[in-house]
Amino acid sequence: MRAIVQDRYGAADSLRLAEVARPVAADDQVLVRVHAAAVNAYDWHAMRGDPYIARLSFGLGAGPRARIRGRDFAGRVEAVGRNVTRLRAGDAVYGDLGPVDGAFAEYVRVREELVERMPAGLTFAQAAAMPVAGSTALICLRDAARLQPGQRLLVNGASGGVGTFAVQLGRAFGAQVTGVCGTRNLELVSGLGADEVVDYTRDDFTRGGRRYDVLLDLVGNRSLTDLRRVLAPGGTLVLSGGGVSGGGSLFGPMSLLVRGRLLARLVRHRLVVPSTVPSRENLVALREFAEAGQVVPAIDRSYPLDRAPEAIRYLEIEHARAKVVITG
Repeated sequence: MRAIVQDRYGAADSLRLAEVARPVAADDQVLVRVHAAAVNAYDWHAMRGDPYIARLSFGLGAGPRARIRGRDFAGRVEAVGRNVTRLRAGDAVYGDLGPVDGAFAEYVRVREELVERMPAGLTFAQAAAMPVAGSTALICLRDAARLQPGQRLLVNGASGGVGTFAVQLGRAFGAQVTGVCGTRNLELVSGLGADEVVDYTRDDFTRGGRRYDVLLDLVGNRSLTDLRRVLAPGGTLVLSGGGVSGGGSLFGPMSLLVRGRLLARLVRHRLVVPSTVPSRENLVALREFAEAGQVVPAIDRSYPLDRAPEAIRYLEIEHARAKVVITG
C-alpha cells in the first residue's frame, strides 16, 4: 500500500511517499481502508522531534519510532479480528490511532476500543477532522474546566483546529463564548457561534477589563500572569498546547504547561493542564454532538495523500485555520 513515511527527524521534505506492507488486523483490531486523515500539530512535532524533550516519547534515534505520520482517520472497515464483535466489514468509522504507525496511508489497523462509527451526515473528511482536535476540546471544557451553563468562556486560539471545536462545544454546554483570533478569522469564529470575537491584532484581551469563569489557552503566547488577570474570582485556567511555530527548543510550549502545574498549587484560581488520550467514549460523545447539529467540523484545505508533506508545511508555516485534511 502507499503511505507517507519518515526515517529521520526534519522538515516536511523528510517525508516521502512509499510502498509499504499492508497491515493485518490482530484478534482485537480492525483493518480500515482510509478515506481521509487529518493533520494535527502533533504530526508536526513528531516530524521535527520538537521540542527536543518530546523525543523521549517520539523516539531517541535519528527519527521517530513510528515511521508513518498521522493520527486521525475516517474510512470503511475492511476486515475485523476474530475477537471483534461491535464492528463488521463495510462500517463507516473514525478514530485516533495515538502515537503508533499512522493514518497517512491507504490502510490502518487499530484496536477496536479506539474506533467508533462515524457521525451520520458527515463526509469522511469532516469525520477525520474530529478525533484529536474534538476530543482535546471536549476534555478541556467538560473534564478539566467543568464548564457549566451560563458561565463565561474565553478561547484563546479560537480559529485553530482545537479552537473551532471549543467554540462550538462551549455553546453546546450553554456557556457565553468569546473567541480570540486574528483579523482574517473573525467571520469564521463568529459563524461557529461565538457570542463575541476579539481581534488580537487590535485588542489585548488581557487588558480589556472583562473577566471570565473559564479561559482555555491554546496558543501559549501569554504569560500566566496575563492569563490569570482575565479570570473571575474562583475562575479556571486550562492550558493545552501551543501551536507549531517557533521550534528548535528544548521544552517549547511544554515549559508554560510545566509552570502552570507548579503554580496551580499556590494560587486561588484553578489552573489545569489536562491529559488527552484516545478514547472511544469521547468519539461517541463527539458523534452525538455532531448528529445533534451542535458541532460541524470546519475544514480549511484538503490535500491528496501524495501531497501530505505540503499539507504539514502549510500547517507549520501558514498558521492554518480550522482543520487541514488528507483525502484519498
